[in-house]
Amino acid sequence: MFEKIAQKNWWKIIGVLLVAYTIVAGFLLPVPRLPILNETIRNLYYHVPAWFAMIFLMTVSLYASIRYLLDSHSQWDLLAYEASRTGIIFSVFGLITGMVWANYTWGTPWTNDPKLNGVAVALLFYAAYFLLRQGVSDEQKKARLSAVYNIFAYAMLILFVMILPRQTSSLHPGNGGNPGFNKYDLDSNMRLVFYPAVFGWILIAIWIMSIRIRLQNVIDANEK
Repeated sequence: MFEKIAQKNWWKIIGVLLVAYTIVAGFLLPVPRLPILNETIRNLYYHVPAWFAMIFLMTVSLYASIRYLLDSHSQWDLLAYEASRTGIIFSVFGLITGMVWANYTWGTPWTNDPKLNGVAVALLFYAAYFLLRQGVSDEQKKARLSAVYNIFAYAMLILFVMILPRQTSSLHPGNGGNPGFNKYDLDSNMRLVFYPAVFGWILIAIWIMSIRIRLQNVIDANEK
């Protein structure tokens, strides 16, 4: 099912067009003139969709790990692995855009903020996931151990990135009592760019993941 969808081109074209639109409209359409944020609010179109894409991919990885534990099909393990690898790419992109944004609005690229620290901790859990896969030679054992650990890593991601920051003081909107963007500055013009950006980057993320999976299948076929 996934392979048939991956071979289609229409959704890839939609993803490219949406991202291209986001890049152009993100710089040209008007944005709210807010204290401190000013023009840097345009980074919302790139920083936040990167995290949406990352969460989506990690959720796909979680689902694939659960499916592997149920039927032990190797393609589920491959999907879990490549989804998480691609998710890390988007998390790095989210971190970089976030650090640039923070440097202009908070005066430093990194603060002692619960959400920033939570992201760092969550990425360490996924780094351990990749190290675990490198440390086990038996393919079936590696896949099963990885699937179990991946479920744990996803739970830690949700805990440290989405739950704990909302319980403590945080500079991020929507956390620690701060209002979310949609409550005070995500106006109609920004919605015209933000929602297509989220959808477009998710499609691009799926495309990158599918290329990784197809490439690994080719490598495995040549090794047999």
